[in-house]
Amino acid sequence: MAKSIHLLEDDEDIRFIVEYVLIEEGYEVESFSTALEFNNNLQNQIPDLVILDVMLPDGNGIEICRTLKTAPKTAAIPIIIMSAHAAEKSVLEEACADDFISKPFDLNHFIRHVKTQLPN
Repeated sequence: MAKSIHLLEDDEDIRFIVEYVLIEEGYEVESFSTALEFNNNLQNQIPDLVILDVMLPDGNGIEICRTLKTAPKTAAIPIIIMSAHAAEKSVLEEACADDFISKPFDLNHFIRHVKTQLPN
């Protein structure tokens, strides 16, 4: 069974490309443009990996990550934070994320990070 990934990214172009690449790699992907959509869906399905943007129209990826990492139901899910603005060290410490990808990113580099968090 394919591993599932939830992607929270408000930029439509980035969301489309990342979702496409992940599906091509064999993952099941649910993508969301708002924190509200993401949180509502999380009540129904717990993914194997979460990929979060930091700056969102209705939330903050760092706060969402921290909330997920402190809730018993979601604490074990690996989380990758993506950002063009945040510094890697501070995001990893502040958000308790498992990994960080700086935007813009190379798609091969991106997939390597995903595979590190979701080994076969």
